[in-house]
Amino acid sequence: MTQHRSESDGRFSKASAISGLWRHLSGWSLSRLWRVSSALGPQVYRFSKRERFITERNLGIVYPHFSAAERKILARHSLRHSTATMLELGHAWMAEPDNVEAGILAAYGRDKLDSARSQGRGVIVLAPHFGNWEVLNFWLSSHFPFTAMYEPPKITALDPIIRHGRERMGASLVPTNPRGVAALLKALKRSEAIGILPDQEPDWGSGVFAPFFGRDAYTATLLPKLVARTQARVVTGVALRVPGKGFEIHFLDADERVYSTDDVESATGVNACVESAIALDPAQYQWEYKRYRKVVQEQQQLPNFRDFRPY
Repeated sequence: MTQHRSESDGRFSKASAISGLWRHLSGWSLSRLWRVSSALGPQVYRFSKRERFITERNLGIVYPHFSAAERKILARHSLRHSTATMLELGHAWMAEPDNVEAGILAAYGRDKLDSARSQGRGVIVLAPHFGNWEVLNFWLSSHFPFTAMYEPPKITALDPIIRHGRERMGASLVPTNPRGVAALLKALKRSEAIGILPDQEPDWGSGVFAPFFGRDAYTATLLPKLVARTQARVVTGVALRVPGKGFEIHFLDADERVYSTDDVESATGVNACVESAIALDPAQYQWEYKRYRKVVQEQQQLPNFRDFRPY
C-alpha cells in the first residue's frame, strides 16, 4: 500500500511539474520559444541517443540518396523542430486564444473544407505529426465542428489538462475504440470535420502494409471504412512552423487512392498524403517515431522476423 501510494504521489508530482512548465511557457512569445528550441535542439541530438538513432535510421530509409552529412544535418534540424513542438504545447493549450490565433499567419486551402461541407459532406482531415499538430487542432476546432480520437496519456494525472487544452475551442474528443469510431461516423454524417492521425502505427488486425517512401509500413485501414459509409471528402492538414514568427495552416488535396475500397490501395494513398505534407519541409516531420517497427515477416510469423526490423 505504501509503495503504491509513493508511486501515485510520484506520478502526481511529475504531472504537476510538467503542467506547471506548460503554464509558464504559455506566456512566452513564439520567437522566444524558437530561440530556446534552437539552443536545446543540439543538446537533444547529442544526449538523446534513442531519438537520434531512430531519426537517423528513418532518414536513411527515406532519403537513401542523401549523403551521410546531409542526413545528419536534417536530423539535427528535425530534433530542433520536435523540441519546439514540445515547448509550444503550453502555447497551444493554455495561452490566451487571441494570442494563439495571432500566431496563425495564414490558412491556405480552407476552401477545400468549405466546399465539401457546402455539398453536405463531412471532411476527414489527415493530420500527420508535422509542424505543430496541436495548433492545427486549435484552428480546426475554432472554425468548424471538429471531432478527433484521443488516447489518454501514460501519466493519468495529465489527462484532464491535455483534454481541456484540446477541447477548449470546442473540439470533441472520442476514445480510440468502436464507440469512438461510431462518434466519428455520426460527425461525418452531420457534415462536420474529423481528424485522423495517418502516420500512427495501428495494432495488429487494424491495418495493412503499404509503401511509405518506398518501404512497407503498417498503416491503419480506418479511413476507407469511414469514406465508404459517409462519402466524406479527405484533405491533408498541417500547421507549418515559420520559425520564430508563427504558423501557416495548409490543407492539401488528398491522393485519389484514399477513396479506394481496397484497403491496401487506400492505405497507399494515405501514405502518399503524408509524403506530400512532409515535402513542405522535411525537417518538421517527427522522424523519431518508429514508423517501420512492424514488418511483414512478423505478420508471417517467421521465427527470424526481428532480423528484418530496422530498429
